Order: sequence, then C-alpha cells, then structure tokens
Amino acid sequence: MYEILPRSQGPVLGVEITGKIGIDQEKELIAKAEELIEDHGKISVLVVIGAHAGVSLEAAAADIKWVLANMQHMNKVAIVTDSKLLAALVAVDATFAKMVGIQEKHFDKDEIDIAWHWVES
Repeated sequence: MYEILPRSQGPVLGVEITGKIGIDQEKELIAKAEELIEDHGKISVLVVIGAHAGVSLEAAAADIKWVLANMQHMNKVAIVTDSKLLAALVAVDATFAKMVGIQEKHFDKDEIDIAWHWVES
C-alpha cells in the first residue's frame, strides 16, 4: 500500500509505503514517475518506508528494471526510514548512484522536513 504525499509538486514525488506493494501498484508509481519525467526531464523522489512495508518479487523486479532504464532522469532520492538495515543499504547504494549522477541519502523519520528540503533544493 502506498500514498502520494501532498507535498509532492513539480519534479518532486513523495511516496509513503505502509504495506506490501504489488505489481499493479508498482505500475501506478512508474506511470506517475514517467509523467513527471515527461513534464520536467529530471525528477527527485522522497520515499517514506513504514515498519510493515514490503514489495512483491514481481514489483521489485519491475522497479529495478525501470530505475536502470531511467537513471539519467533521476536527480535526488531521499529514503526516510528508522530501519538501520535500510539505512546501511542506502549508504552502499548511494556510492553507486553517485557514479551515475544520482544523489541518494538516508534520513531518519524525525528528519522528514530536512529530507523534503533536501529533495526540493
């Protein structure tokens, strides 16, 4: 389950994931991202990951495939979660993202305003 956050505007897409994302929801998110890319060229994404968030294997594969095909359209990615494991994974991934020109950063949930400011700048 996901929600597009009301602060989303222009080239910034904010999403909160609170349950399991299936392929249909993943396709909806991809369509929204592609719409923003068409309008703005490059986009930034803020993802708030809840404690019970998950993704189906099919949705994860679709997400990875889409990201690899659209890296040139990504500017910043903010991952907001209190999970130490996800924070560590973001730190590793950020190194690779930087090599292709994407800024990626982890924020704790109590830093959500800082995360918004970062992706909006």
